[in-house]
Order: sequence, then C-alpha cells, then structure tokens
Amino acid sequence: MLKLYNTLTRKKEIFKPITGTQVGMYSCGPTVYWYQHIGNLRSYIFADILKRVLIYDRYKVKQVMNLTDVGHLTSDADAGEDKIELAAKREHKTANEIANFYWRIFREDFKKLNISEPDIWSKATEHIKEQIDLIKKLEKKGYTYKTSDGIYFDSSKFKDYGKLARLKVEKLKAGSRVKMGEKRNATDFALWKFSEKPGLRQQEWPSPWGIGFPGWHIECSAMSMKYLGEHFDIHTGGEDHIPVHHTNEIAQSEAATGKKFVNYWIHGAFLTFKGEKVSKSKGGLYTISELQELRFKPLAYRYLCLTAHYKTQLDFSIENLKNAQNAYERLKNIVAELKNDKKINKECLEEFENAINDDLDMPKALGILWNLVRDKKAGGKFQTIKKFDEVLGLDLFKKEKLEVSNEIKKLVQEREKARDSKDWKLADKIRDKIAKKGFWVNDTSEGSVLTKI
Repeated sequence: MLKLYNTLTRKKEIFKPITGTQVGMYSCGPTVYWYQHIGNLRSYIFADILKRVLIYDRYKVKQVMNLTDVGHLTSDADAGEDKIELAAKREHKTANEIANFYWRIFREDFKKLNISEPDIWSKATEHIKEQIDLIKKLEKKGYTYKTSDGIYFDSSKFKDYGKLARLKVEKLKAGSRVKMGEKRNATDFALWKFSEKPGLRQQEWPSPWGIGFPGWHIECSAMSMKYLGEHFDIHTGGEDHIPVHHTNEIAQSEAATGKKFVNYWIHGAFLTFKGEKVSKSKGGLYTISELQELRFKPLAYRYLCLTAHYKTQLDFSIENLKNAQNAYERLKNIVAELKNDKKINKECLEEFENAINDDLDMPKALGILWNLVRDKKAGGKFQTIKKFDEVLGLDLFKKEKLEVSNEIKKLVQEREKARDSKDWKLADKIRDKIAKKGFWVNDTSEGSVLTKI
C-alpha cells in the first residue's frame, strides 16, 4: 500500500489512481538554456524513484516531462529577457540549436544517473496551438485581461488561488520582487507576452491578441492536459515551484476546466551547499560531467541522494560525495562476490517494500540493504538485492568492461607487493597515482579489483 505526502493537503495519503492501475504522472522538466547542475538533477532522481516504486507496485505509468524552450523569463515578475533568447545571443546560435544542445546533454545526464526517460518529452514550442486554445478558454470565462505587454490571468477571480502554497493572498503586496506595472494584482501572471518589436525575436507566433510568445506557466497546463487529460494523478517538481509555478498551473487549469487538476502534488527538497540552496544563479556548483572530471562516478551521486529523504534538504560537499562513493564501491564489491542461491529473503524483502511504500523512505531502504549484506547467516541475498535494485537503480550487478593499459597493470602489481610487505604508506601512494589516471583499486578477498572512476 503506497503512501505519499501530498503538498496540496499537507498529509501523507494512501495512493489511489483515478483509473485502475493506470497512473498519469507529469514531471516539471528543465528550461534548456544551460547545463543542469546537480541540484536540478536531484529532483529528477526523486521523480525516477517514485516512478520505479509505482512500476515495482505493478502500476502502469505514463510519464510526461516538458522541455521549456521558450517563455521562461529571467524574472518571476514576468519581466526580463527570455532565457532561451538570451542564451542564443550569448552563444551566437539559433534558439532551436540552444534548446537541442542542452536537451542532449540533459539526456546524457539521465543515462549516467540511471534515470529512466519519460514516455513523452514535450517541447513548449511544439504545443503553441494547445497553449493558445487554453488561453482562449480562460478569456471566454472572464479570467483574463490585456495590458500593453501581454494577456494576464486575473488571480483575484479564482476563488482558491494559492491553495497549494497556503498563500495569504490578501497580505501579499507588490514589493521589490514583484513589479506591478499594469497588473491588477501582485499574484497575476502572464499567459501570453507580446513581442516588443515583432520580427526581432527568434521565437514568436501570431495569436488572436498579437504576435508574441506564451508565458512559462501556461505551457505545463496545456501539455500535461493534452497527454494525461484534464484531471490526472501525480505532478512532481522541486519545492521552489510551489509558491509560483505550480500555484499558477492549478489556477489556470482549474479555471479553464472547472475540474480538479491533479490529485497528488509531490515535491522534492533542495540540494544545499553550506546551508544555502544550490542554484545556477549562484554558480551552479557542479554538473555531473564536472564531478566525473573530479573522479566521481555519477551513480555515487545517485547513491548520495538516496541517503536523504526526498522531502529533506541534502547538504552537498565533496567530502559527503567521497563517503557516498566509498560506500557505493564497497556495496558493489560485496555484491560481486555473492553466489546465486536462487532464493528470496522474504522477511527482508517485506521490510524493504514497507520502506519504499512509506513515502519513498530510501534512507531506511538503504539501511535494510546494508543489514542484509552484513548478515552472515542470511540467505537469498543475490535475488533479494536484485529486487531492491529495481527501485534503487544503482546497477549493483552490472560489471564494467575495462580497458586497462600495461602502465596501470604494472602499478596494481607494485601496490600488491607493497601490501604484501605491509608498506601501507606506499600502497596508498600508488593507489592515489592510479586514481589520477582514472581508476580506483578495491581490495577484495580475491585480490585487487579495478573500477573506472
């Protein structure tokens, strides 16, 4: 019985799909104007774990993820430049080239982190008609108004505006973050933005209101409803989306259809660094490729993410990642030596299933895995851990094909001799030398085992 914490109700609830065993799941995807840093990627690891748990529980999941390739401005106040247009100018490329390049990198990161791709990738630029049609519905129902720079949603006309974030709308005032301009209310937001000088933007389209481009929020409503229906099961994203983006999605979707938009809103907490949220605006910390350059495996970062509950902020440091990589490598080495007795440890599997179904309690699930690994009397380890890894996604049984040069082989032999003579200082020195060349030496009961960093 799967229980999930629903941001909408602020309660842990038993998950009940709308239709049988079918699950519609929408995950807020990236704005593809730059590399995704590890803070962004934590959200996708959490969504992947949720999807894996649903599949493990024998649900049939249809996951849709958007790609924002237009309309996401550099300010929450519907002001500033479009991030894609800005990147195109910076890199002297077309907007389409920018979006496709960073989408390709994003998908490579998915593969490295063992994140399963969604069933549908949905580009905002390929769904302009759906977005215009949705705005027309809102206009017909009296939820919109026109200003000199666009068509806006009148949040005061939507009765439950802010219910997701528990916003005290009457107390909100236009301040330094929100410039009112011609907006009627501080919480109003753009549905369609007019091009200042039509013809200058790379991405603009004709509409009933004038040449322009869609607002950031309208795309998610239009695309999720196209592929999952006007009322679907699960919407995921980072906790930073709660007060603005997801709040606005609910308002415009429910105003247009008169139906409940989503049953379960599931949000992942921030990755932090020295107590502050990791963000691109603060330098982005690291990308997965940059961590690889520092000799860290992508799946070591996935392991690190599993050590904290998705709703708990996770503080990142190189030291924490080193510890995670060491634990992950030890786990892989132990698993590599297991013999397949073709049995399942039912008691341990039940404990694991209870943990993952209790709002995706992955730290507890990892603890159960380690308890099984360390229990010398336990049977059924091989098959049980194989079942665990269907959810963990750590490739615990995957053997890496290594091309090892003669130089590396010679260093490994020298280290073995140093260990035999109990010269631990020299052995550590040689291990560091091997690590600088992209390999890590793991000591097992059968001797030294090399893995690629």
